[in-house]
Amino acid sequence: QVHLVESGGGLVQAGGSLRLSCAASGSDFSINAMGWYRQPPGKQRELVAAITRGGRTNYADSVKGRFTISRDYAKNTMYLQMNALKPEDTAVYYCNGAPMLTFAWGQGTQVTVSS
Repeated sequence: QVHLVESGGGLVQAGGSLRLSCAASGSDFSINAMGWYRQPPGKQRELVAAITRGGRTNYADSVKGRFTISRDYAKNTMYLQMNALKPEDTAVYYCNGAPMLTFAWGQGTQVTVSS
């Protein structure tokens, strides 16, 4: 059973950057298409970035040009580089399979962007 652990969140001022990590233990998730999701306060969880097994990426319009998703197969880890952060990026960020939810949700990592 794969266990996902997200990390790297924090408090940052608008315009700043953060790099999130998603580490998988228990199995090799390199065969899966994966993605980053976020859940803003009081709102539903949404997919913001996805990456296929072959490395093809896709982004929500709200983050396109600011966020970059990548994965390190050797480390069984996925990343989300977030630049030019905005207050509306404030959310708990999660990783999972994308578009198909493949694994149990991790605890997420909180990102808070102050104006």
